Amino acid sequence: MSFRIIHGWKHLGPDDRGAAVALGNFDGVHLGHQEVIAEAAQAARKLGAPLGVISFEPHPRRLFQPEEPAFRLMTPDQQARALAALGVERFYVLPFDFEMANFTDRGFAESVLAGGLGVKHVAVGFDISFGKGRTGSPEAMAEYGRELGFTVSVAEPVGEEGHKYSSTAIRQALRDGHPDEAAAMLGRPFAIEGVVRRGQQLGRKLGFPTANVMIADYVVPRLGVYATRTRLPDGRVYPGVANIGNNPTTGEVETRLEVWLFDFDEDLYGQVIETELAAFLRPEEKFGSIELMVEQIHRDEAQARKLLGA
Repeated sequence: MSFRIIHGWKHLGPDDRGAAVALGNFDGVHLGHQEVIAEAAQAARKLGAPLGVISFEPHPRRLFQPEEPAFRLMTPDQQARALAALGVERFYVLPFDFEMANFTDRGFAESVLAGGLGVKHVAVGFDISFGKGRTGSPEAMAEYGRELGFTVSVAEPVGEEGHKYSSTAIRQALRDGHPDEAAAMLGRPFAIEGVVRRGQQLGRKLGFPTANVMIADYVVPRLGVYATRTRLPDGRVYPGVANIGNNPTTGEVETRLEVWLFDFDEDLYGQVIETELAAFLRPEEKFGSIELMVEQIHRDEAQARKLLGA
């Protein structure tokens, strides 16, 4: 059965109802999330049902805490690709609006899960809360399942040495400049995807043309220089070095990723690229001159090439 994205939960056709679903926000689709999805997959096989994932857009934090800094670990496109790679067949993107926010936990189970989606099974994480006031719990979901005719399973926490993998922990690792720790929890490197925009083109004049991508809704990793791998639209992957920050030497203001792809010189303006953060090299720095900056960038290049085997 092919992967399909379904927006909303009302008036669905028969092919889009009756799935075994994993329920959550799944920002990052990290190893803990993958355990919840594996629970749903096991039930889907047993029940002969499609494997589904339920998520919300925008993220509930956007509605309840609109002033919070950006925090996302992936774009909707990245999330969809990650779920498809796990064998998910139905990706239900539910609008998190005031109607959704005002459902009681029972109302959500009755109207959305049983009524709208007609689910056969719901897999949840051990720490899930749902419904207005976050009153719903795994135990409540199991009770509603018994009443409304769907089975429920609860995934155990995933982690090492007592540390539970979570989107919050991954964000903190990135803010602290530890992309390796974030990757260990994600099960893959953290990657920033976006459209290449035209910058000052100073790098091109200095011999290292950079592709500029806005950070947008992503959590902002520690500002500084990273060894990277960048995937182009045609699937080619290039090692490189990137600066995340405001480029204080040249006076930029908006936080962005500027990546220099090694041994590459093609026009990428307007194209969507995805850059993985492989290792943190150094904090962002303001140099006394362009010449000093260029010298440091070449030292960064040598370090990144060694780390990446490039």
